[in-house]
Amino acid sequence: MTAMRVARLSIAAVRSLGLEHPESVELAEKGVLEDRRFYVIDEAGRLVDQLIAGQLVQVRAHTNPDATRLTLTFPDGTIVDGEVELTEAVETEIHGRTGIGHLVVGPWADALAPFARRRVRIVRCDRPGGTRIANAVSLVSDGSLARLAGEMGVASIDARRFRMLVEIAGAAAHEEDDWIGGRIAIGSAVLEITRPDARCAITTHDPESGARDLDILRSIMAYRGVYDGRKAIFGVLGEVAVPGRVAVGDEVRVLATVEEARREHVAAGGV
Repeated sequence: MTAMRVARLSIAAVRSLGLEHPESVELAEKGVLEDRRFYVIDEAGRLVDQLIAGQLVQVRAHTNPDATRLTLTFPDGTIVDGEVELTEAVETEIHGRTGIGHLVVGPWADALAPFARRRVRIVRCDRPGGTRIANAVSLVSDGSLARLAGEMGVASIDARRFRMLVEIAGAAAHEEDDWIGGRIAIGSAVLEITRPDARCAITTHDPESGARDLDILRSIMAYRGVYDGRKAIFGVLGEVAVPGRVAVGDEVRVLATVEEARREHVAAGGV
């Protein structure tokens, strides 16, 4: 039997901007500290994300774990980089949650405005994880992506549409659903898989251009049904039970018991 392994890792320092694919990440209790630490608002204080301005995905972002430096890389190769300076506190409604942070002073907002198609401001969340209050990690398997592609009659589906932290190779279609309520080990971390991931319309956008091109949600619901009355589910969410490092190529192991999870952590060098 072929082992399941991490195929790719994806994070976004700024919500809805292009994904970054590090070779490894450190998983803290709240997930990857750099992930979704910043977000974009308009001059009225409303969230500007990929649902409103799809072209944002064309700009890549990078920050450090402390979110004290921000780098934006634009499609033409232009780089806007600098130390983060904060000003007034803000609160933003973000899809049923509240983002709490401070406005960022610097050149990034003006550079981003043509892609947002409006004047914007950038906010740094006050705490790692941004608006997340639970489910710090997300996972999807190649088997699930292959099944969806088959249902849609296309050669393949780009996993970046789903913006998942961990992409897994070597799994059967929707095998990750069977892990809900259990634990898995990846690298020196142990994850508790908590629930299916309810998808939004960002999945219908091309991950390179941001243009709407595939009716992903309708296709998922056509063969999987709906979750919680109206939601399309694809992939799973989880918590970090044991913090640790996860790298591309790491084996993914399903753990039968909590004790097995502890032994796995110790064997990987944990305390």
